[in-house]
This record gives sequence, C-alpha cells and structure tokens, in this order.
Amino acid sequence: MPITNARILLENFAVIADIGIHDFERGKPQRVLVSVEMDVDVDPTGTADSIERVLDYDFVRTEILELVERRRFNLQETLCHAIVQMIAERPVVRRARVTTRKPDVYEDCEAVGFSLLYER
Repeated sequence: MPITNARILLENFAVIADIGIHDFERGKPQRVLVSVEMDVDVDPTGTADSIERVLDYDFVRTEILELVERRRFNLQETLCHAIVQMIAERPVVRRARVTTRKPDVYEDCEAVGFSLLYER
C-alpha cells in the first residue's frame, strides 16, 4: 500500500492576540482562530511507532502561543507569515497552509480571515 501524502492538522486553535488596525481593536486583545495543515515526510511503512521518528506537532501549538504572547500584530497577514516562517524551519514539512480568523470582529459575519500556502 503506497502512502502518497501525510498531513498533520491543527484546527481552530483559539489564542488571544493583540491584533488589528481598527481603533476598536487596538489595546483590546481578541480571540484569533489559527488552523494549520502541514504535509510532512513520514515513514512510508508505518512501522515507526515512535515520536522521535515523526514531526511532533506540539511544537506548532506551543510556538504559535508564544508568538502571539510576545508581540502585537496589525494584520492577520503578518501573523500568518510569522507562523509560516516558523513551520518552514522544519525540514520534514513539504507544504503548509496557515489560516487565521477573527470571529469576534463583526456581528454580521462568522469571521474575517486570511490564509497563506507555503510549498518547499
């Protein structure tokens, strides 16, 4: 059975970030939902049942949390770029899509967001 792709997902990770350009957003940290899809290299046999042999996805969650805690962002675009740069440092990641959404900005829509696609 040939394995053609392996994908790691982090979906709708809710963080509190100081983000936004509008006056009503400045100085008022808000909820941001971050989703990451990473296509990664894996053991094609599936027999390497050890965390040392795969990409430990905990790094994504931890580093995103640290990123939003240590700086302010005007734009979701900038936040997405920063997350992609962090992910691109991992050589096993071949492709990644990072999406951020601010669900609490407007009452008349579910969320406003931005998405980036990175390919090695």
